[in-house]
Amino acid sequence: MSNESVKKTVIVATVLSIVCSIALAAAVTLLKPIQTENKALEKQRKILAAAGVLEEGKGSKAEVNQLFAGLERYLVTIDSGEFRKIDLDDSFDQRKITKDPKRSIALTGAQDIAGIKRRANEADVYVLRGADGKAEKLILPISGYGLWSTLYGYLVVGSDGNTIGGITFTDHAETPGLGGEVDNPKWKAQWPGKQVYNADQKSVIHLAKSVDLSRPEAVHQVDALSGATLTSNGVTRLVQFWTGELGFRNFLGKVREGGI
Repeated sequence: MSNESVKKTVIVATVLSIVCSIALAAAVTLLKPIQTENKALEKQRKILAAAGVLEEGKGSKAEVNQLFAGLERYLVTIDSGEFRKIDLDDSFDQRKITKDPKRSIALTGAQDIAGIKRRANEADVYVLRGADGKAEKLILPISGYGLWSTLYGYLVVGSDGNTIGGITFTDHAETPGLGGEVDNPKWKAQWPGKQVYNADQKSVIHLAKSVDLSRPEAVHQVDALSGATLTSNGVTRLVQFWTGELGFRNFLGKVREGGI
């Protein structure tokens, strides 16, 4: 067959396409477990950093695994606030059950301030205990829509059910340098010590422009993200939703009254 034959060119191109497709599929299959493991490790690293037990962005795999193993995991029935302990490696997947009509509820427009459409009936929270065995920090899953994406993360609250210990986002697609600044350690460093509820037990924590730390209301305020109004509003709404009546307010009340 002539080297310049159209038929030969087509055959060679087809064979190369098939070989490349097989190689690509094999690479994806082989790398997927590694990618999944790395994603889980980074999630754990962020949770530990938000809880104040690991420096932001630091920690070897062994160190992260050891520190994370020191946490406890609880399954919370959101409406009642009841909770029970589960294993750290329990297969419960909150995102998955949010899509199950039997294990979640559809939110009305008035209820859905976070823009999540559905809310799972149960959620898994992590608990960090001190050397005396008492719960020090509660690590609550949060989610809500920003500008371009749903942000998923964790809000850390003290055992008083009110004082914030930290915040982190594990998954989002907000604009780098603008809404993406939710990942900036300097911005996240403003959250510890802030208060969620006012005297009437209403969640009033929010992002605000030019926070005046000398004013009493500053205890409920965090500086808004510069140039990212919609993402800032989204963060306010998602935090208020998950600490409100449809979120963890009942759970936090039970912890405050009886411990965990």
